[in-house]
Amino acid sequence: MERISIELSRRCEKACAFCYNHSGPEGDGVWTLDTVVAFVTDCARHGTRFVSFGGGEPLEWPPLWALLARLEGVVYRSLTTNGLRLDGAMDDLVAARPDKVHVSIHFPDRGAEVRRVVRQVAALEARGVPSGVNLMVDARQLDAARGAMEALSEAGVGPERIVLLPRRGDHTPTPAQLAVVAGTPRFRSMSCLLACGPSPRFVSIDAQARVAWCSYTETRRALPTLDHVGLRCALAGLGLRFCGPEALRGSV
Repeated sequence: MERISIELSRRCEKACAFCYNHSGPEGDGVWTLDTVVAFVTDCARHGTRFVSFGGGEPLEWPPLWALLARLEGVVYRSLTTNGLRLDGAMDDLVAARPDKVHVSIHFPDRGAEVRRVVRQVAALEARGVPSGVNLMVDARQLDAARGAMEALSEAGVGPERIVLLPRRGDHTPTPAQLAVVAGTPRFRSMSCLLACGPSPRFVSIDAQARVAWCSYTETRRALPTLDHVGLRCALAGLGLRFCGPEALRGSV
């Protein structure tokens, strides 16, 4: 399993109503610093090369800096943040030397959020931390998302650094609508835009140590042991329930 996404906790002060794992200020999780390090290290021995850390909000998980330090050189370490605490954590983040940081724009219709993320991504790059942007796209707000893309482009953030994330639920954009937002038929997004199905290279593990073939699906199974053997055991025969609206099933 080459790529693993780990939700460190479900704690997040932003508490977006559309959050797929229902994160909030009181969110919790089972991962500790030692269990994450041991799990990732064991998986790395069996071929895992890339691990992304999310949540919840990883900057609200206290052992984050120690985690990044202990896994330096073990795997490629990326993290995704909503950016609300990024300004105050910038020095610690730079010192932890992550391999990449993605900052999310959840509300492209809110100019203040777009401007903040543009500024933060520039600050990360200026301090030697590779960065990108996860831009959430709502089918009802395509013009706003397109405007955010233009603001990022004007700031020097090219399309190769932007991942377009379709909002799940009743307002999921089609691949064609995402292409309109991107301004080009070639753009970065989720592989499930092409087909809903398990990836031979990627799995998502939530804050309760349950694995799934996709971050958004409800089809999950708990790892019996927090190691590579437990991961393979939990994946055996695991299904994948389509998480998008039925109207889009034929367009992926």
